[in-house]
Amino acid sequence: MESRVKQAVELDLSGQCNCAQAIVCTYCDKAGIDRETAYNMACAFGSGLGTGEGTCGSLVGAGIIIGLVSKDRAAARPLIRKIMNEFQARNGATQCKLLKGVGTGKPLCPCDKCIATSAELLEEVLDKEF
Repeated sequence: MESRVKQAVELDLSGQCNCAQAIVCTYCDKAGIDRETAYNMACAFGSGLGTGEGTCGSLVGAGIIIGLVSKDRAAARPLIRKIMNEFQARNGATQCKLLKGVGTGKPLCPCDKCIATSAELLEEVLDKEF
């Protein structure tokens, strides 16, 4: 698969999509859904489940795609776990507010890099497993 990392980042930076939507919309064809469905499906998951308290929306988006592609809960779980573990190792956290430095004053990773990391890791899984 040709890399779509830049496309995912640009969707978020353009303001057209939140971080979850950027991932789901970029890879929706791999999951067999149209872009409008993808956009609507992920609308509540940006910014750490809309609260900053949850998991980075780009990781949630990757999980949505993994689930739709695998169609199997038992198969999807280890794949998203792999993505989350590597994301944590690269960026220092998976929780939105920690990544943004909310409450600590020490941002760990800007949103565009989080999206790029999630997209890259998702592509690796899609290329290897599907």
